Amino acid sequence: MLKRSKLFLLIFFMISAILIVIIYKQFVVEKPKVVFVFRTLDNQYDEIIRAGVEQGCKDFGIDGLVMAPKNGTASEQMKILENVLKEHPDVLVVSPAMSPDIIPKLVEYAKKNIPVLLIDTDEPWKNKTAYIGTNNVELGRKAGILMATMLQPGDKVALIGRESSVERERIKGAKVSLEAAGINIAAETLKLSIEDKEDNQNVIKVIETILQQHPDLKGVITSTDYLAIPVVKLLQEQGITMPVTGADGISKMVELVEKGTLTGTVAQNPYDMGYLSVQAALKVTRGEKIKRNIDSGVDIITEDNAKQKLDFLNKVLK
Repeated sequence: MLKRSKLFLLIFFMISAILIVIIYKQFVVEKPKVVFVFRTLDNQYDEIIRAGVEQGCKDFGIDGLVMAPKNGTASEQMKILENVLKEHPDVLVVSPAMSPDIIPKLVEYAKKNIPVLLIDTDEPWKNKTAYIGTNNVELGRKAGILMATMLQPGDKVALIGRESSVERERIKGAKVSLEAAGINIAAETLKLSIEDKEDNQNVIKVIETILQQHPDLKGVITSTDYLAIPVVKLLQEQGITMPVTGADGISKMVELVEKGTLTGTVAQNPYDMGYLSVQAALKVTRGEKIKRNIDSGVDIITEDNAKQKLDFLNKVLK
C-alpha cells in the first residue's frame, strides 16, 4: 500500500511538473529578436528615429538591437549586415546605404526567410516586406504649397538638393506645387554630395551663386534641414529675409521657426518612423499581414506649433 502511494505521488508530481512547463511556455514567451541597422547615428535626425525604436521595443516587448556604421559608409554597413545575418534575427529593419551592393546582401536574408523591413529610405526591391517612412513626393508637394502661401505668383524660388533618389522625389513634388501656384523656379540643383552636412561650404557656394544670378530671389526650398540651416545663416549674414523650408524636423530648424526667423517649414516624423517600424516588425513575427507602405506622415511647422514640437524633441532626446 505504501509503495502504491509513493508511486501515485511520483506520478502526480511528474504530471504537475509537465503542466507547469506547459503553462510557463504559454505565458512566458521568448521576445522576438529584431535588429535595426541604420546608415549612421551621428546626427540628430537618426537619433530621433532611434528614440522611437527604443520606445517601441519597450512598449511591444521586442528584443531590439540598434546598429550603425561608425563612419556611415556603405562598406561598413555591408559588414554589419553580414554579421547580423549569422545571428539569424527574427526580423531585419534597415535603412539601406546608397550602394548597389546592399540589395544583393538583403537578398541573402530573404533566402533564409528573414523578413526585411526598409525604414527611412525605400528601394524598388520586390522581396522587401514593407517600407516604413516618408512619402517624399508628398513632402515636397507640401513644401511647395507652404512656400506658395508665403509668396506671390511670378515670384522666384530656388530648389536645392543632394544626389539621392529620396531628395530628387522631394524636389519633384515641390516643383509640381510651385508651378501650379504660378511660382517661377529660378534655379534647381541636385548636384551636392550626399555627404554634405549643415556646415558644408559647398552649400554656401551654391546659394551665393544663385543669389548673384537672381538678386530678386524670393524663397528657397531645400531637400533637408542640413541644407536649409546654412542657407538661413548666409541670408542672415547678408541681411536678406526670405522663406526657407527644410524637411527633417530637427531641433535647430524648428527653433528658427519658433524664434520667428522663419515663417514655417515641413518636417518628417522620424520618431513615429522608428516606433511604427517596431510595431510592424512585431506583426510580422506573429505572421500578420502588414501594409507594403507605412507612411509616417509629414508635419507643417509654424510659429503656432513650433514650441510643442521642440518640447517633444527635448523629451525624447533627453
